[in-house]
Amino acid sequence: MKQISMTLSILLCAAAGVAQAQNAQDAFNKPFPPYKVMGNIYFVGTEDLGSFLITTPEGHILINSDFESTVPQIRASVEKLGFKFTDIKILLGSHAHGDHMEGDALVKELTAAQVMVMDQDVPALSRMTPHGKPHPIDRVIHDGEEVKLGGATLVAHLTPGHTKGCSSWTLKVQDGGKTYNVVILGSIGVNANYILVNNKDYPQIADDYVRGFKALRALPCDVFLGSHGRFYGMTEKYAKMKDGGPNPFIDPAGYRAHLDLQEKNFKAKLAEQQTAAAR
Repeated sequence: MKQISMTLSILLCAAAGVAQAQNAQDAFNKPFPPYKVMGNIYFVGTEDLGSFLITTPEGHILINSDFESTVPQIRASVEKLGFKFTDIKILLGSHAHGDHMEGDALVKELTAAQVMVMDQDVPALSRMTPHGKPHPIDRVIHDGEEVKLGGATLVAHLTPGHTKGCSSWTLKVQDGGKTYNVVILGSIGVNANYILVNNKDYPQIADDYVRGFKALRALPCDVFLGSHGRFYGMTEKYAKMKDGGPNPFIDPAGYRAHLDLQEKNFKAKLAEQQTAAAR
């Protein structure tokens, strides 16, 4: 009887964990209207998750598949904009966390897109196997490499810290007779549970954050986008688009302000952990 009770408790805890995880995904997956950001860049993500479609005459590039549960929303957004989901030829990602790249296998299955990932994130992505699906990797890319399709050229920038292979993407976009430098930020934030001092799994994490901030500050940025809408104030900027004024996503000052805030948070967290480790 005691064994049955213990087994029941384990099953209930497991069920609660699954429900909690699903609720968390539901929060991330709150729908948001797809829209044209500028030129050939379109937003096809959720209210929180930044997924972007770069369109070309030879097919399209998708940045961030998000959760596997997000993929149907991304597909619906792409089609609502008038594009074919099956015309996605290349799938890129921002970093090896489930909320940005768990859906890679499903997108690959639906589109046959080539999945390209940053070298340093390969081990983590290889362990990302939703429902037992192996993570597809068709091309391993490195810092500074270009990804080209149909006249569009994206450059991969290793901006590590958040993950070992965290990637930020840049491209140039023509709009209204002008050329703009676009940065799609991977992430440079420090999550609450991150260990910056004496991290056995990621010994160089603090040094990588310093490297990441340096790399991001060196990028020319006119248009600021990112893997989470909250990074660049997406909902507020989207609302401003209806006013018919200047494109609100042209925001170099917002880009610098985000880096300033995240670096301040990183330094504070690092100092706190260094003090604790010295005791």
